[in-house]
Amino acid sequence: EEPRLARALAEDLGKSRTESAMTEIGVVAQEITHVTKHLKSWLKPTSLSLGPMLAPASGQLRREPLGTTLIVSPWNYPVNLTLAPLVAAIAGGNTAIVKPSEVTPATSAALTHLLRTHLDPGWVRVVEGAVAETTILLEQRFDLIFYTGNGAVGRIVARAAAEHLTPTVLELGGKSPVFVDEGADLAVTARRIVWGKFTNAGQTCIAPDYLMATPRTIQRLMPHLRKAVRAMYSGKPERSLDYGRMVSTKHFDRVLALIDDDKAICGGTDTADRETRFIPPTIMQGVDWNDPVMGEEIFGPVLPILTVSGPDEAIARIRSGDKPLTAYVFSPRRSVEERFAEETSSGSLALGVTLAHVGTTGMPFGGVGESGMGAYHGRTGFEAFTHAKPVVKKPLTPDTLKLVYPPYRGVKRRLLRVIFR
Repeated sequence: EEPRLARALAEDLGKSRTESAMTEIGVVAQEITHVTKHLKSWLKPTSLSLGPMLAPASGQLRREPLGTTLIVSPWNYPVNLTLAPLVAAIAGGNTAIVKPSEVTPATSAALTHLLRTHLDPGWVRVVEGAVAETTILLEQRFDLIFYTGNGAVGRIVARAAAEHLTPTVLELGGKSPVFVDEGADLAVTARRIVWGKFTNAGQTCIAPDYLMATPRTIQRLMPHLRKAVRAMYSGKPERSLDYGRMVSTKHFDRVLALIDDDKAICGGTDTADRETRFIPPTIMQGVDWNDPVMGEEIFGPVLPILTVSGPDEAIARIRSGDKPLTAYVFSPRRSVEERFAEETSSGSLALGVTLAHVGTTGMPFGGVGESGMGAYHGRTGFEAFTHAKPVVKKPLTPDTLKLVYPPYRGVKRRLLRVIFR
């Protein structure tokens, strides 16, 4: 089914076959391999220490399925972000209803064909459609709802889940910051930022949203950023086979409106094409914190660069806003890395690299605060889709619990007070 999925991704998002393999299909294949390899060990009950008061007794922690789950997936990585949660759901022994995004219709159809052809309908069902179908699904009682998307819809999902006290995993987004410190290797840093920002034309929930650095570092970094864009996507990215497109004209219009051509040192609106939904890789310098591009998650190929005095101000800026899904730091100083780890809160922290952590099997992925709740991938995903059930067993003889039975008088009362002091 890989060719069918790759063709659909190219049609919906302009993704190249290589990018689809690297960020969509291959990631899911690796997740399946990882889960298959370790699932037997994850399913084994683990022993619990119960302490001397209950002796003789034994305790275990067992994992059991939650039941019927709902997976509502987004359009930006429609294969990866549909199938990776489904892998976790199946690994946990659950049934699942999958609702792919209608914004990427070709991929939705390809996923529907894949799941209906190869999976038992008694375990997995697919519901295609838009808001009306999703609304009906959210009115039903599920044992877990797994949603990936924006915060506004995340709140709708959470409210619907609350009606049935249904637990949720919400993978949302936010403005993921980048701080480039003095002394960083700027050539490598630029390549990694450009790759992380402009993969999938910037339509990535953990894409670097904005970059902070001192004026001196910005001045030295700019040529490297321009060089990296040209090296990856040529001087005419509209002709590049490796550069994607906006998913729709609606998103094209929204992102294009955020670009200030007077501040664009790379890209801009001149070569943008609404018919093909093409927006070039755009870097904006001299951006103010109150500019429109800083008022929302960009979710497109626009990288604003802002001046800070150093790590202190960068940390303060991050702390002043919502907790991001990811924060990125490029610094040669371990002390600076530790400060960001200790003094900022984000779903994840990536030091010296972008994007790579989300495709790493075994590393949890999820947000905190406004960027989401819960996490998945590897064992964390298996645990998200299962209930940890404690099991205690105590023999009936000898009956060592006589001490705790009433009435509590004399020596028994004094002894219990000593024990439970």
